[in-house]
Amino acid sequence: MAERFRVVGGTALHGEVRVAGAKNSALKLMAVALLARGRTRLTNVPAILDVTIMAELLRRLGCTVDYDPAAGVADIDVPDEIGHRADYDLVRALRASTAVLGPLVARCGAADVAIPGGDAIGSRGLDLHAAGLEALGATVHVTHGFLVAEAPGGLHGAEIRLDFPSVGATENVLTAAVLARGTTRLENAAREPEIVDIVALLCEMGARITGAGTSVIEVEGVDRLEPVEHAVVSDRIAAGTWAFAAAATRGDIEVVGGVAEHLTAALSLVEESGATVTRTDRGFRVDSGGRRPRSFDVATLPYPGFPTDLQPFAIACNAVADGSAMITENLFEARFRTVQELGRLGAETRIDGHHVMVHGVERLSGAPVEASDIRAGAALVIAGLVAEGVTTVSGAQHIDRGYAHFAEDLQGLGADVTREPDEEFAF
Repeated sequence: MAERFRVVGGTALHGEVRVAGAKNSALKLMAVALLARGRTRLTNVPAILDVTIMAELLRRLGCTVDYDPAAGVADIDVPDEIGHRADYDLVRALRASTAVLGPLVARCGAADVAIPGGDAIGSRGLDLHAAGLEALGATVHVTHGFLVAEAPGGLHGAEIRLDFPSVGATENVLTAAVLARGTTRLENAAREPEIVDIVALLCEMGARITGAGTSVIEVEGVDRLEPVEHAVVSDRIAAGTWAFAAAATRGDIEVVGGVAEHLTAALSLVEESGATVTRTDRGFRVDSGGRRPRSFDVATLPYPGFPTDLQPFAIACNAVADGSAMITENLFEARFRTVQELGRLGAETRIDGHHVMVHGVERLSGAPVEASDIRAGAALVIAGLVAEGVTTVSGAQHIDRGYAHFAEDLQGLGADVTREPDEEFAF
């Protein structure tokens, strides 16, 4: 049954909230497990819908997956022989499933991965993935809706420079190169903490990789990798969500498990809004001092710049800030759909290409709105907290893909947020 979030506005969030492992790391680490025969155990795995979808994809490839959401543990048993076809019904539901491309080419010499749909946040083509695999010796083409990569003679090392520091392309090049003959040098690589986490797992499995976290990564191919146990890195996007929620609602939140060093750009803007950010022995704390936030400009950039996944929260915070702000989206051209829904709540905004001007108002007004993706949905819930009256956010399933127990976490911070059936979307 379709569900929605019902949000009663007027509550400042106070207390502590715990963040689990990163969605954007856990899903990719599950794909990395394909590289080693035997049982890989991942801990600190978030209890989200996307992990369930990735588990089903791995099962269809021939793996046995035991996933315990309550314990945050996923055990992945990989047989000697695995399949190499990722079907559309799963890939369309989970864009991150394209992370199996590199491991499958490395293990099987072939991969057939459906071209994904995914969240409505703009074009995210697979050209860089294909170019990287071709440099490693694979032939890549599209047929019947599948990206097909073949390397029957195996892969070889190469010097590769990405046109853009794509996280997905970096991941697929790395996971293909670890079992290739010779050395691969990847320039203009993505630098995100999730990339560092993937490299950490690969090295624990026996890979030889240097440079993770920098723009140049070198991989010396090995013959075989072994399964290990690995803890997923903390979710910086979930942590950033709570940071902006504290600032927007004039609250005070300790983010337990949050890593401030992974959010330098975002937390500097939270401080610019007038909140105080302090490191604690358990994570970090954001205290607004009960004050209305000040406006702040934002420009999304690849890591270590401001993350595009936090852009909707920055807009929601600016919507009730004192002053006007310019938000610039440099990564995904369609990620301003949140703005249209915020307009239904009374936000004063104007979109001009990849910019949006936001003039803050004292308080929004509750209305029915709809989530278009994970972060947009969560940002609309936060916006509902600073709106007069009741806001309903349809498309709860989007939020479930990125946040475990979102309503319960908000309730623990004092919010009046519940889930309810959404008859309007139950057709």
